[in-house]
Amino acid sequence: MSDGNFQDPRIRMVARAAREIAPGMVVNLGIGLPTKVIDHLSGDFPVCLHTENGMAGIGPTLPYEKADRNLIDAGGAYVSPIPGSSYFDSTVSFALVRSGRLDLTMLGAFEVAENGDLANWKIPGKFSPGAGGAIELAQKARRVVVLTTHTDRKGNPKLLRHCTLPLTAKGHVARIFTDLAVVDVTPRGFQLVELAGGITAREVQEATGATLLLPTGNIPTF
Repeated sequence: MSDGNFQDPRIRMVARAAREIAPGMVVNLGIGLPTKVIDHLSGDFPVCLHTENGMAGIGPTLPYEKADRNLIDAGGAYVSPIPGSSYFDSTVSFALVRSGRLDLTMLGAFEVAENGDLANWKIPGKFSPGAGGAIELAQKARRVVVLTTHTDRKGNPKLLRHCTLPLTAKGHVARIFTDLAVVDVTPRGFQLVELAGGITAREVQEATGATLLLPTGNIPTF
């Protein structure tokens, strides 16, 4: 796995999230930041990446001039096949999701609540094409993690005591990767696990809209 460019907090976050993937997993990468995770997996890393628009076994993203423009991920980026890639229609793709065959799904978020509720498909008053596959992915994968900035563009926290936006799924998020920290969802609420380099626990707490449980001892950094 690549270390990425750690001068960019988002790239650092995505690189850290890539380390969540274990060999042999079947993993779905959702629209937005999660689709960038593939750029931090080595070409020989043994993982089966799934996209709900009909492909399993996804290789690196490609520029327009080198791409087979029939092969795209959920976000519309051009992807490449690998030995063993398979293609199928939406019925089969969502049967894989609904039957619990995904070990892990990585999703973006507008809000995450301290009990694991997820809101990632609709902001009232703004256009949304619909929930798409987000509801199925968030409810049926064996493990759900989120990649998101810790605050929105106005500085408002995205990690909250309760979600204020329409929910995608209730109580399914296990871990959150942000540009500031790695945070777990526990029965007691948000648990700080790791800090981004140069960030303090106080800064993370100030950017979080709920109580943040702190570990004892030194907090690892990424």
